[in-house]
Amino acid sequence: MSLEDERISELRATAHPLRLQMLSLLTGAELSAAEVARELDITQANASYHLRLLESAGLLEIAGEESVRGGRAKKYRHPWDAPTVRPESTRDEDRLASVRVLADMIPRRFAERRQGSRSQFTDAELWVEPEVWDRVTALLVEASSLLHGSARPPRTEQTVRVALSVAAFQLDGERKSAR
Repeated sequence: MSLEDERISELRATAHPLRLQMLSLLTGAELSAAEVARELDITQANASYHLRLLESAGLLEIAGEESVRGGRAKKYRHPWDAPTVRPESTRDEDRLASVRVLADMIPRRFAERRQGSRSQFTDAELWVEPEVWDRVTALLVEASSLLHGSARPPRTEQTVRVALSVAAFQLDGERKSAR
């Protein structure tokens, strides 16, 4: 499989809200399909299907196996330092599909927010010096790495459930006309 085919496979694997939830869940824990199914309130068959797809796209790794009622169950994990979404495909429709899934996650997660808790919302389309842009993107990478590196299994004592969705990119120099 070529590098481009691998990237397209990754993009397609992450172009589904349930699979994005699984990647987030498996960043802080090693879980079996049954455990993922219980946590996300889906069937085990559905969880297994999506986990296999994520694994075949190279986004999950097998962390081990456990004995369950005479059988074997794989434990999956998502390495926190592996990108969740890499919109590097040259196909605009693949990149746009990933962006749409990420954008669709924001309202769902917003509806689940804890009332009165601290939050941050920003929307900007600005002209800044390249050094400012470099610093902003470095800070976003640092924040994302801090969150992913600190992820714990669901409902671990002394933890809070949080969401972070970031889309930061440099725009073309010319503004496109509004449709």
